[in-house]
Amino acid sequence: MLTFIKKVDATVPPTGTLTLPWEKRQKSRQRVHLDSGEEAGLFLVRRTILRDGDHLISEDGVVIQIRAATETLSTIYCTDPLLFSRACYHLGNRHVNIEIRNNNISYLYDLVIDAMLKSLGLSPQVEHAPFEPEPGAYDNAPHHRHN
Repeated sequence: MLTFIKKVDATVPPTGTLTLPWEKRQKSRQRVHLDSGEEAGLFLVRRTILRDGDHLISEDGVVIQIRAATETLSTIYCTDPLLFSRACYHLGNRHVNIEIRNNNISYLYDLVIDAMLKSLGLSPQVEHAPFEPEPGAYDNAPHHRHN
């Protein structure tokens, strides 16, 4: 079984891929199945967060690329800067992981959070897409995929 031990520069060409949802991209030690079906293990530095496009190397020198899985998300679209800011404030106040883009915010689907945003006058829409939330304030891996 392949054991992947660390991230490597994305210029190293991968020979395979591993698609994971956000929840599993936060776990540094786990058994996984590569997209090819091959069983593998992750034995990464604790608190390693895997982002879409990251490359991992195994003990044997095999390189794979991480892909963010398609997940069920709630997305709000808003062109009002004050309402957009209020939505971000209330989501942050509840420690909800969010992906912020121009005029929209996505988070993992949650009926309770949807209801809270509806009470602010927003209309969450259910979508299916990869989820790349903002890094935490102390996350040392910058993430800048804002569209």
